[in-house]
Amino acid sequence: MSDPDQSAALAWREGGIPVSTRFDDPYFSLNGGLEETRHVFLAGNDLPARLVPGFHIAELGFGTGLNLLALAQVATVPVRFTSFEAFPMELDELARAHAAFPELAPLAEALRAGWPARRFQVGPVSAEIIVGDARAALPTWQGRADAWFLDGFSPAKNPELWGEPLMAEVARHTAPGGTFATYTAAGHVRRALAAAGFAVSRAPGFAGKRHMSRGRL
Repeated sequence: MSDPDQSAALAWREGGIPVSTRFDDPYFSLNGGLEETRHVFLAGNDLPARLVPGFHIAELGFGTGLNLLALAQVATVPVRFTSFEAFPMELDELARAHAAFPELAPLAEALRAGWPARRFQVGPVSAEIIVGDARAALPTWQGRADAWFLDGFSPAKNPELWGEPLMAEVARHTAPGGTFATYTAAGHVRRALAAAGFAVSRAPGFAGKRHMSRGRL
């Protein structure tokens, strides 16, 4: 059992949608989590077209692992995935959340099989989950990502994961020409990413959301 102070602290909505009671925010879109992931994080980073062997994706906010599963579903070459998560779910919570996506079931089983070790293989994706506050963990990380999934809870409810110092660390840990994508178009987030060195643009959001953000270093 994990430390209660590091637990995911969940409630559940109809349809098997987990909601963080700590941040009062659902883990994925009520209008279709997998479709949102494909629109925001995959298409927003021009994936899978950019994938080549050894391509490295990093993420702020692992949550249910849905972004990893969606990536593994479309990847056809060996790639790497590193995610930073302060409040990891328990195995039974992951299983309950994954049940909402039956088409991902074999990949989700592989994720859960390796979950206790925080290092595992999901299809062609070699994944590592770094547990802890990204503000402390990312500065000491030795890797650099070719693409970032910025998927923390809403900036209005989880501002710690969107501040200028952390966005600067994201840029510092991005390969030249690397990209990011996120569902939020909040002005202060876009300004922080631009200040960190990204060329930031807005794109159409998912399911009626007016805008999302993407950028290239």
